[in-house]
Amino acid sequence: MAARVLVVEDEASVAQAVAYALERDGFEAEVAADGQAALGAFEAGKLDLVILDLMLPGISGWDLLRALRRRRSVPVIVLTARVEEADRVAGLEMGADDYVTKPFSLRELLARVRAVLRRTGAREEDAGAVLSINGVKVDIDRHEAEAAGRRLDLSPKEFDLLVYLMRHAGRTRTREQILEAVWGDDTYIDRRTVDVHVRWLRTSIEEDPANPTRLLTIRGVGYKFAEGD
Repeated sequence: MAARVLVVEDEASVAQAVAYALERDGFEAEVAADGQAALGAFEAGKLDLVILDLMLPGISGWDLLRALRRRRSVPVIVLTARVEEADRVAGLEMGADDYVTKPFSLRELLARVRAVLRRTGAREEDAGAVLSINGVKVDIDRHEAEAAGRRLDLSPKEFDLLVYLMRHAGRTRTREQILEAVWGDDTYIDRRTVDVHVRWLRTSIEEDPANPTRLLTIRGVGYKFAEGD
């Protein structure tokens, strides 16, 4: 079955060009011209990916991204004319999976769509899996996590980071490996983003984040999820 992609873009010529390119490449494409229409399409049926313009009338792209993330972790590629690094980083850290700036080539956009779907498809292979290590339990299908029986409120990236490290429990992962697995190797983020998300994640899963016993720093290398006793 072809992947279903929602294009949220108020410039009709851009939206139509992207939708046509997606359909020519074998995807199902749907277009929403504003945030309200996008929310309606999102609630109406399963989407495999959203291409989201940040500069929208009515509900802004930023607010729409927050709304999508509160509902489910559908992959999102942000599409925008904003080129400042701070905007790119903000979008990615809010949960976007990739960031493409205008003007862009349709060939590049399609390549990024395929790359994001490959990464999220790999995560979907874990559907139904439950990881339970060192007092932390993750239900991948339900997108739920708990530590010592306490429900955790994690962002999509924190959840993906936790799953990745738990799947490699006992093995040190470098920052570069984490970036490629959780964010993808074709985004604009740097190694500091990993450190920030590790710090946030520790506040959720550690009894004493300043003295972690689960998510460990391996000095000069990266991070490791400890297997426990």
